[in-house]
Amino acid sequence: MTSTQWDEETLRDRIAAELARTRVRTAGLTDAVDDDDLTRQHSPLMSPLVWDLAHVGNQEELWLVRDVGGREPVRRDIDDLYDAFKQPRRDRPALPLLPPREARAYVATVRKKVHDLLERVRFTDRPLVADGFAFGMIVQHEQQHDETMLATHQLRSGPPVLAAPSPPEPTARVGGEVLVPAGPFTMGTSTDPWSLDNERPAHTVDLPAYLIDAAPVTNGRYREFIADGGYDEPRWWTPAGWAHRRAEGLTAPMHWRRDGDGWAYRRFGRWAPVRDDEPVVHVCFHEAEAFAAWAGKRLPTEAEWEKAARWDPATGRSRRYPWGDEEPTAAHANLDQRHLWPAPVGAYPAGASPLGVHQLIGDVWEWTSTTFRGHPGFTAFPYREYSEVFFGDDHRVLRGGSFGTDRAACRGTFRNWDYPIRRQIFSGFRCARDAGPAAAARRAVPTGDA
Repeated sequence: MTSTQWDEETLRDRIAAELARTRVRTAGLTDAVDDDDLTRQHSPLMSPLVWDLAHVGNQEELWLVRDVGGREPVRRDIDDLYDAFKQPRRDRPALPLLPPREARAYVATVRKKVHDLLERVRFTDRPLVADGFAFGMIVQHEQQHDETMLATHQLRSGPPVLAAPSPPEPTARVGGEVLVPAGPFTMGTSTDPWSLDNERPAHTVDLPAYLIDAAPVTNGRYREFIADGGYDEPRWWTPAGWAHRRAEGLTAPMHWRRDGDGWAYRRFGRWAPVRDDEPVVHVCFHEAEAFAAWAGKRLPTEAEWEKAARWDPATGRSRRYPWGDEEPTAAHANLDQRHLWPAPVGAYPAGASPLGVHQLIGDVWEWTSTTFRGHPGFTAFPYREYSEVFFGDDHRVLRGGSFGTDRAACRGTFRNWDYPIRRQIFSGFRCARDAGPAAAARRAVPTGDA
């Protein structure tokens, strides 16, 4: 979507459709379990599902009902309960949270008021509502919490409650590395109307040539790292990474267990054999960095990841997505919780970048080596707490989205971040390395029939 693409009537329809589509997903994630499961904390890393449910309604009330609409509060008395900065996740189960029925009624009341104001709002009144930004921000916020709730479902015990079809099988042979030539490219955006503040502004970054994996690191390759004693060799780990590996007793990705001579992986309550051609998921930054060192490579910087994903060598411009500017479809990427695990490498040839880098969008969030900071010229908007308070050395940037990321909250400029020890998120990685004199000889396997 571009700022000149929609007239006001079309924009209203688009916003209404996105709000409705998002709420269907939220309802599916919260209706799938009983009230006991909704109010239980399944991990100290996560909120009770019912907290997330009321929180998305509270944010919608704060920004759309009160700020954009200028309406009276629906429930001012619960603002502090659902303030993510005032209430650490570990403490939320002890709060006097709205019970499930009341939480559902609250978010429904807020949504009714939002639909009423959507019919009257002018999208030119101020920057917060220009091009429907505030509504797009709320859609993305709810979708981000939906992915968080999906991660909570992965952590819960008990019988499975979620189901989805398997991802598509590979239709292309993908392997090796892709050479990204030296030179400048445009990173970030100044024009995407629903982009968030940390994606802005567009700026030029000049990079030396480098090689990047044509696909995310697979389970098969990661199993080689494990079999070669990768978790037992301090030389592959940074001091911080090795200290964390020892303290937590890490021996394999989260949710893996030994299964005879191989491995099994628990997906939303179901155990299945680890499939070698799927991207590895549920690894932390330290594990990704150790694998890269073992493989004689490194993690890409955030700029290297984005250039591989967006830069078109034929035109010199940066695309919105690897495949172009059009919205993602089921042929482009594994997004929108259509499936409940990463697709095998080679399943989305239509989503490849012009350089031949595959599955950059969807499947797994990809760790980069970059700490989270603002782009040059960054301005917090509309509030510091979305991005700026997280800037610094504590968080590493992840890019690309996962199978649990919605298309509204994923594009070639979208930035995610987390602590380097986190692995309950749907995180994987690919590797990169500096280009030597003979680097141009190594390229990705051409796309074709498998």
